[in-house]
Amino acid sequence: MGSLTVVFRTRSDIEASIVQGLLESHGIDAIQTAGPPPGVFAFTTGPLGETRVSVREDEAEEAVRLIESHREQVGGGFVIPAPQQMAALEARLGYRFRDRGLLEHALTHRSKAAEDPSGGVVDNESLEFLGDAVLGFAVADLLCREFPDSREGYKSKVKSAVVSTASLAEGARRLGLGDHLILGRGEEKTGGRKKPALLADTYEALIAAIYLDGGLVPARAFIEREIGPLIRDARGPGYVNRDYKSTLQERLQTRGGPLPSYRIAAEIGPDHVKQFHVEVRVGDEVIAEGVGRTKKDAEQEAARAALAALADRRL
Repeated sequence: MGSLTVVFRTRSDIEASIVQGLLESHGIDAIQTAGPPPGVFAFTTGPLGETRVSVREDEAEEAVRLIESHREQVGGGFVIPAPQQMAALEARLGYRFRDRGLLEHALTHRSKAAEDPSGGVVDNESLEFLGDAVLGFAVADLLCREFPDSREGYKSKVKSAVVSTASLAEGARRLGLGDHLILGRGEEKTGGRKKPALLADTYEALIAAIYLDGGLVPARAFIEREIGPLIRDARGPGYVNRDYKSTLQERLQTRGGPLPSYRIAAEIGPDHVKQFHVEVRVGDEVIAEGVGRTKKDAEQEAARAALAALADRRL
């Protein structure tokens, strides 16, 4: 990297990683060092626990400006340390972790693990798999208690709606999970903090982290607090009959335009956590995209996004 300049110092290696991620998301290569400057710039634990973030000398001024622009006036004016960030997130979750490492694990995307040469970073995919199971059980239990006399088909439709990618992503946004994601450089640059599929996966991983840390009782309490209102809303007329594809087709037909068509743009991930990315076209124009665990869910999400896009255009 040539001549290096230290632009940030901290006693928290997680805080240093946050700053490093901030700089790299803006195209500035940064490295972490600790203790006396070593011959090879590797990350180690220094005797006083101080970690430094360094950049090329010609990028130091811009790096300092970026750090200052994200600095919160807390205590001595440092960027909010990760423990404080985690405490704020825990307050929104309504759950305090005994092992915050589980919370960090739940927030770690595979892109970050892929960029770690040491192999010491573990992504949240296993937690996501477990969280999906815990969520499914808890929602089924809620539905049976909320709608004891309803038929299985009705409960299944409500369940599909409240655990859809769109629904879970919205829950993640309410909690501000996107601000806490631990992403690799590439995912950061392509807007990973706002991607619905990524947010939904993290939401499920978070449920698993709560379950592993505190057991089923707090995990169910979290799900009931977050998902319960959505289930109770299902008492409203026509809730389970929300068919965005049909609505989109009807809206386009009334305008005399071409009908929508759907195309699978990508299938991402292993079979147990596969995500389908679908484009919806009107004529030759892609007007929206959707992501879902099944092709049907992805098409519905794409149609929902298309309806929103048409509304924005006042068409």
